[in-house]
Amino acid sequence: MDLKEKLVSSFMAFEERIDTSSSLHDVRTNAIKNFESKGFPSKKEEAWKYTSLNAILKNDFSVFPKKENSIEFAEVKKYFLHEVDTYKVIFIDGKFSSFLSATTHEGIDVCLMASALTKPKYKMIIDEYFNKIASKDETLTSLNTAFSLEGAYINIPKSKIADKPIEIIYFSTGVEDALMVQPRNLVIVGENAHVQIIERHQSLNSNPVLTNSVTEVFAQKRAIVDYYKIQNDNLSANLIDNTYISQKQESRVSMHTFSFGGNLTRNNLNFYHFGEHIDSTLKGITIIGEKQHVDHYTLVNHATPNCESHQNYKTIIGDSATGVFNGKIHVEKEAQKTNAFQQNNNILVSEKATINAKPQLEIFADDVKCSHGCTIGQLDERAMFYMQQRGIPKKEARALLMFAFCNEVLESVKIPELKQRITKIIATKLEVKLGFDL
Repeated sequence: MDLKEKLVSSFMAFEERIDTSSSLHDVRTNAIKNFESKGFPSKKEEAWKYTSLNAILKNDFSVFPKKENSIEFAEVKKYFLHEVDTYKVIFIDGKFSSFLSATTHEGIDVCLMASALTKPKYKMIIDEYFNKIASKDETLTSLNTAFSLEGAYINIPKSKIADKPIEIIYFSTGVEDALMVQPRNLVIVGENAHVQIIERHQSLNSNPVLTNSVTEVFAQKRAIVDYYKIQNDNLSANLIDNTYISQKQESRVSMHTFSFGGNLTRNNLNFYHFGEHIDSTLKGITIIGEKQHVDHYTLVNHATPNCESHQNYKTIIGDSATGVFNGKIHVEKEAQKTNAFQQNNNILVSEKATINAKPQLEIFADDVKCSHGCTIGQLDERAMFYMQQRGIPKKEARALLMFAFCNEVLESVKIPELKQRITKIIATKLEVKLGFDL
């Protein structure tokens, strides 16, 4: 039995564990039917032209963990942003860990999707927001919707500011020979509210893991959302991350994606505008080597006038690794006065490294400012020679040039402790010490 057949047959067992009389029953049923009809995406599809899942799908993944596992804080302390106090929503092999978590209902809601999807007091909110911006056609999003239960639920009410960042971490213990998990996150940020969120997926050993994650973010009028994804997993881990963002009038949402680890990573990032004077920011740093594969697929749908979007992705690829950047800006006829910027810069540091870049502009309005740019090259040998002439060893000179290359993205991180943590990860990836203790 292949993975698709296992998932379809497992859906019946999953439904036996939940309330099939709820309003979500039809949503889940339609979703599994879409997945059953389409199956996993293949390279025949334009959006997946450069990314194949075939090798991953050969693993015999467990769809449900056979038993609940626990881990001690000391084992995973290094993965937390312990330099600053945070709310924490932590999962172990797809199951919520109350021991490692620190949630709240005081003024803001930081809790579980399982509670929100099953408790009557959340029904109106779930009916209004759940699966409303996520794609109904994208097959992996449909698969996640069918099995959606565990994940983070964050609701910041009108005019509230989250008093500290929120960490969402998914740990995989590796107790299963191979495990597939499908977390579902829902983030609702009310009018004039503000939140900072950090998300991470982390394996604790080398057993294969496939994570199919879906996150829906709703930013209401004048809301501010700063979202950071840290992807620095083991080389046996595979992540497909589908994020959908709905923005209302004058809201500001920034999404930073830092891709350093994992075997295969696919980031589907989709912004949709539903009001004027919206600002969307998409930034990323990717540093990969060996045979890693990272694919960034972005969409900003400008549907309303007087809005801005800014994309800036920096990629450093070594060994036989492969990077993909497919960024689309869609400007509808009504979206006059749009200002959309897209930049993708790539450095190849080995002869076998590969980058596939496809920036796209689809413009149907006539009064806009839209630009895109893509560069692919190597480190500047003249700059290297200049630094070596002044006593800087070659390895450190290379690292300094790469840091300078990444800094434009790194400097926009608004949590100082997180910026320092990412800087240390970059230094480790580049195998250097740059004036601070790692």
